[in-house]
Amino acid sequence: MTGEVERIAAIPDPFELLREATARMSAAQQEVTELARLRRRVIQELHHNGMSYAEIAQQVGLTRGRIHQIRHGGPAPEGAFLGQGTVTIVTPLKQEAIKSRPVVAIEDVTGAQRLGDLARSLGLEPSFESIPIGGEIDLNRPNLVVISGPRISEHVAQVLAQDRVLQFERASDGPWTLVDRTTGMVYRSGQDQKPPRSWDVAYLGRLPRPDRQGSIIVFTGIHPPGSLGVVQLLCTRIGDLFNEVKTGHFSVLVGTEYDPDTREPRHVELLTPLHRLEDN
Repeated sequence: MTGEVERIAAIPDPFELLREATARMSAAQQEVTELARLRRRVIQELHHNGMSYAEIAQQVGLTRGRIHQIRHGGPAPEGAFLGQGTVTIVTPLKQEAIKSRPVVAIEDVTGAQRLGDLARSLGLEPSFESIPIGGEIDLNRPNLVVISGPRISEHVAQVLAQDRVLQFERASDGPWTLVDRTTGMVYRSGQDQKPPRSWDVAYLGRLPRPDRQGSIIVFTGIHPPGSLGVVQLLCTRIGDLFNEVKTGHFSVLVGTEYDPDTREPRHVELLTPLHRLEDN
């Protein structure tokens, strides 16, 4: 037995032993899942770079059939785009205009649920929490996906301020806009145009945590339909995004045309290239 198993086996309290054994099994299963994901990704990359399954198998002492099986089974490599193990999806509470109660935008609820389903399909375990009124939140944690912008949380605003290329900025007449500093292009939500139209723009990025000990995925539309558009993008094109940026720091602007009645995305597109934060 390993030292950890021996330690747990020696616990005299049977209920404590059960708790420890269960927790250790959960952690071990997450580790097995992430190792399988990593193994599949490496085989995929080697094969893409020109090695045959037989050549890979010869190098690592497995059969060609086993290498082929690993390549096409197990957790998808692109799951690493969201994180490892348990991914925490965070949505903001907002002040209700009439009764001043804390509420969550329906698009944020829907988006979080769909993102949770995506995480499960990629072999990850989603958990959910909210940014309270006032915007106080601990961002120095692993595997956070935060659906919020600078207006809701000063903590999130400080993370977003690290991006020198794509930035939130208030227009002179009041509404928030998104600005691409490389081109000078200013993107304004369709709701804030005259005449208004059913189109929104959103920010999506993976940025350093405040403690610089990890990363956070942050995205938000200028209005809630833009956030739902980012979720649509992730659910349909996460493989493409992962292939381009892996787990590195990046940012991009996303445009969403949506149904004016249901506010569901009709068409989602990238408005800018994927900017590498290291290149800012």
